[in-house]
Amino acid sequence: MKLNLNAAKIDMTPSLKRYVEMKIAPLGKYISRYERHGEAELYLELARATKHHKHGDVFYAEAALELPKKRIRAQCYDVDIRSAIDKVKDTLRMEIGKYREISLGKSPARGRERIRKTREK
Repeated sequence: MKLNLNAAKIDMTPSLKRYVEMKIAPLGKYISRYERHGEAELYLELARATKHHKHGDVFYAEAALELPKKRIRAQCYDVDIRSAIDKVKDTLRMEIGKYREISLGKSPARGRERIRKTREK
């Protein structure tokens, strides 16, 4: 997965860059079939929401994952940039799971119908 990282209004330190790569890299195993063809690309923007605020959710992380026929987006505001990155990663993982179910033809509704039918018997 190709990672395009952009930082606005914050310093992109080497430790922050390593943290992003460490947290985002495991998402590659969920989309490995698209990685072989070079179709998966992740755009990640890290920034301060405002320059003058000191308290509250002042940092945000926004991600856009380009997959075939789908763009998955996640955005999170938080007190710390690292926790915002963690929340964006969790959201992306959940959305990738939904995309995989749809693209592989496994509908969650079908699974519920099967369970309901077996319970009725």
